[in-house]
Order: sequence, then structure tokens, then C-alpha cells
Amino acid sequence: MIWGATELGEEMLYESMTRGIRITVEPDFLEEESEPADDHYVWAYTVRIDNVSDKVVTLRRRIWYITDAGGRTVTVSGDGVVGEQPTLRPGDAFEYTSGTPLATPSGLMRGTYSMETDSGEIFEAEVPAFSLDSPHDWHRLN
Repeated sequence: MIWGATELGEEMLYESMTRGIRITVEPDFLEEESEPADDHYVWAYTVRIDNVSDKVVTLRRRIWYITDAGGRTVTVSGDGVVGEQPTLRPGDAFEYTSGTPLATPSGLMRGTYSMETDSGEIFEAEVPAFSLDSPHDWHRLN
């Protein structure tokens, strides 16, 4: 597995590669959805999954670990992503946007996608750890 992060102006793009499945994540703090006075901070994150392998894969399950600046971690898991279980042929990509709130002005997310090949083999594709940073915090976690 390969991990990386690239700064795109104010935004960061995080990337991982597992068995020919490249996952990139771009988080975005949503100021207009957040209420700092009420300890409510909201982020959107856009995930792109590229199949650069020579196998057909289907995303079956996801698991997210969401950690706030106080060290509290919430685990979220379920079937597919955004109500879908996309099948990706070699060269295909799937992109979606979701979001998460936190009670702190920064945090960290990481996770895995359970991928199934067309032959029935299941493997875990790592989602890169990515920072949830807001202008209401004085430091970046990642």
C-alpha cells in the first residue's frame, strides 16, 4: 500500500493505492454549515476511486474511523458508499461526496473499503488518513 498527500493551494489531496485501487480524498471545511459557538464543525469530503488494476472489483462495505481533536473516535460502517455498491472495470473510476460533523475544530478520518473481485476474492483497500482542518483551530493534525 502506498500513501501520500499533496497540497493544492489551501486544500489537501490525500492518496493511497492498494492492489491497483487508487483512492484520493479531498476534504473541505464547510463554514456555512458550521456553528463554532455551538461546537459544531462540518466537513465535506470528495472521494475518487480509480481501478488501475486488471481486475473487475465491486465496493461491498466501508468502515470509517473519525477522530476529533480531543482523541474521541467514532466508527461508522455499512454496505457500500452513499447508497451504492459500485462495480469498477479496469480503467473505471467512481467519485462521490459525503460529509461529517465534529464537536471540535479539527480531526482526522481514515478507513477501508472491502472490495470484491469478479472471482469472489475480498480484500481491504485502504482509504488514506486525511485531516479535517478548519480556520477555527491553530494547528493541523495531519
